[in-house]
Amino acid sequence: MASHRRPKEPNHGYVAVMTATAAAAVALSAQPASADALPDPNKKGVQAQIDRLNEDAVLAIDKYNGAKEKSDRLQKETTSLQDAAARKQGELNELRSELGSVAAAQYRGGGLDPSVQLLLSSDPDAYLDKASQLGRMGDRQAGRLRQFQSQQRALNQQRTEAAAKLQDLEATRKELESRKGEIQDKLAEARRLLNTLSAEERSKIAAEEERANRASARVDLGKEASASQRADAAFQAAKGRVGMPYVWGASGPSSFDCSGLTSWAFRQAGVSIPRTSQEQANVGTRINSLSELKPGDLIIMRTDLSHVGFYAGNGQILHAPKPGAQVRYESIARSGMPFMWGVRIS
Repeated sequence: MASHRRPKEPNHGYVAVMTATAAAAVALSAQPASADALPDPNKKGVQAQIDRLNEDAVLAIDKYNGAKEKSDRLQKETTSLQDAAARKQGELNELRSELGSVAAAQYRGGGLDPSVQLLLSSDPDAYLDKASQLGRMGDRQAGRLRQFQSQQRALNQQRTEAAAKLQDLEATRKELESRKGEIQDKLAEARRLLNTLSAEERSKIAAEEERANRASARVDLGKEASASQRADAAFQAAKGRVGMPYVWGASGPSSFDCSGLTSWAFRQAGVSIPRTSQEQANVGTRINSLSELKPGDLIIMRTDLSHVGFYAGNGQILHAPKPGAQVRYESIARSGMPFMWGVRIS
């Protein structure tokens, strides 16, 4: 169980600047390159555009996480199939050696062992049927030859499956690299946009972020109990991560994105849930009303299901809200993200 002591929070000014940087990146890259997509010369308009398009970045990150999870799964499956094929090849080599020794002995005695004919035959099935009918081999040797044939077919099947998995893996890795490059480009553009803001405007952004962190530290969660021991254990683990930075693609223990926090916390409770918010939206029991949520239930936010956090009690959400921010508590009503439904993991 993770410690419930709140870790030392990082410098709020730095976090706030990073928040503006990441959000600005989205504003520049998420829209088509057209006159309509150019930043509004009015600074308030730029901020509004940044807030809207920051949601697109979070969705892109969720898709990156889904591709990463698929890549990891395919890697394990491919490795398993390749290992099984290698073991099967070893068994075949031993069986081939055994059959070859018998064949050599019989050849020296003036005959050609059926196993040699089998291995040279263009139609092993027909040969085995014919040889058995003619009584040209004993029951034991016929059995060993059929075993060889069966294992050879199994080996070919495993190699075919491994090759197919490997193709899927390569395609998924290319998708990962593409999405990773897209996110990195957005962050680079964000730094450029941040430099267009005045010192006063950057100071306001930093102040807003610091106010959000101070409010998180003073939050009143009430005394409502969780719906299950597992949900409570996961929630307690997440509470111990308050103050940790949001980093896209991160799943702990020292940095997180939104679904990285929830999946990490449930792992600490001995429960495996999917990696992305869109997949987490479809596990457990759906809770359609905010009033029915218990601490430790998952909260699915935004119409595209691109955000997730823990219900913390008293109308609060515990989450990793956005790039550049910290894991913190916030009022659900003031989060600016529509509530879709809750998920209860029992």
